[in-house]
Amino acid sequence: MATETDCGSDIEAEVVIAGAGPTGLMLACELALAGVDTVVLEGLPRRIEQVKGGTIQPRTAELLEMRGLLEPLLDRATPREPVGGHFAMLPVPLDCSPWETRHPFPIGVPQWVIEEVLEERAVANGARVLHGVAVLGVEQGDGVTVAAEGVRVRANYLAACDGGHSTVRKLLGLPFPGRSGTFLAVLADIRLSAVSSLVPERAGHISELTRRVGEYWAMLVPVGGDKYRFTYGRTGQTDITRDSPVTYEEIAGALKAVYGDGAVLSAVDTSSRFSDATRQLESYRAGRVVFAGDAAHIHPPLGGQGLNLGIQDAFNLGWKLAATVQGRAPAGLIDTYQAERHPVGAQVLHHTSAQRVLTDPHPGEDVAALRDIFMDLLRLPDANRLLAGLMSGLSLGYELPGSHPLIGHRVPDVDLVTEAGSARLSALFGSGHAVLLDVAGVLPADLRIPPCVDVVRATCATESWGAAALLLRPDGYVCWATDDAADCGRTLLPAIAAELTSS
Repeated sequence: MATETDCGSDIEAEVVIAGAGPTGLMLACELALAGVDTVVLEGLPRRIEQVKGGTIQPRTAELLEMRGLLEPLLDRATPREPVGGHFAMLPVPLDCSPWETRHPFPIGVPQWVIEEVLEERAVANGARVLHGVAVLGVEQGDGVTVAAEGVRVRANYLAACDGGHSTVRKLLGLPFPGRSGTFLAVLADIRLSAVSSLVPERAGHISELTRRVGEYWAMLVPVGGDKYRFTYGRTGQTDITRDSPVTYEEIAGALKAVYGDGAVLSAVDTSSRFSDATRQLESYRAGRVVFAGDAAHIHPPLGGQGLNLGIQDAFNLGWKLAATVQGRAPAGLIDTYQAERHPVGAQVLHHTSAQRVLTDPHPGEDVAALRDIFMDLLRLPDANRLLAGLMSGLSLGYELPGSHPLIGHRVPDVDLVTEAGSARLSALFGSGHAVLLDVAGVLPADLRIPPCVDVVRATCATESWGAAALLLRPDGYVCWATDDAADCGRTLLPAIAAELTSS
């Protein structure tokens, strides 16, 4: 863990990030990769080794692979059955294969491992990460000044990635509209000295891991050896608040009630309470402050959406903020972060709210009927594909200018033959640049392209691209494509100037 302490000093940076969770550290990786002087402030003195937020969805896996970050995470992933994700915990796995991805299944990696890998890369790229330095105040002017414990940071921009209880959001007095939580639940990393026949032996589909007994609902997930991730709630409790401590006795009682006397608790490593509150900032930007991850939106924890939404926020914001700070962004580029990511966050709030209804631990007759109808729908290929794309992030597209059908969408990570040899498409994005891909030899040899765009001339023998040339943004989405060689000179450079860089 890289830690700096410079008590009582002033620090200059181009961007300061509040929060060293997955969102903040992913943003730090992106900014530092682009050469932006970046400082991350984290209030906790050390990382909490808790499994929470430990599901990497397929689209997030693709993005991480583009930066060479997926392999070290796979090396430390939690063993699990290769099974699709879920919608509302219904026992019909979501099938991502129609979306042509190399990562069709969710990947289980403890959140603290994700943070560790991202921090290591961010620091290697040049970012500074300060632990035990809580944000205390924020002032804006031509730039932003962040007062923190023992240090003051002056920067061009502040990125607030400091979670659902964001200190930065509160300091700025920004409203966080939405719905308060209707229940409280517990997430705990526990160890068992003995197991009953009801304790799952492996991590499979979520519908196989959940149980409802009396007033309790629970999910017990094996994460290796004697360790388990235990999530539970209890209806009818009125004496518990969000700040109530989670006791050993409470966890042991819930474990016994749901999994029987044979399940013996030996230790509690970490524990916390959470709710199903649903809120979203109206604007992800307030002057020189931008918000990402849970600081911008919170929702019921269903379908492994939170961590993935935050990391994808960071991928969208990183290259735009870097170009803005370095003075090479076209007018309004930073504002496209709000235009593109706010609707995505709203969509997640919408479908997790729907899932919350379907996952009622004690459903009445109407909800039970609704669940039956949804299961029938999920068995239909088209409906399953729709929800698989939604939950995995693979169907996400942005509304970008241009009439070509590929514009605004991801493209599959195919095998290419380039001038330098064989390569996968994902391997072309390690620099964090945009990629101009000429797959039909249509680009003029003397075309002058800005240095933030890597030109790759390649062929793909396995499938038709549906375009002669494509321009992919640093986050992997197509922002220009053509089928016509004569069209390149007329539309390509204006597209680069409008979407990527003013230089």
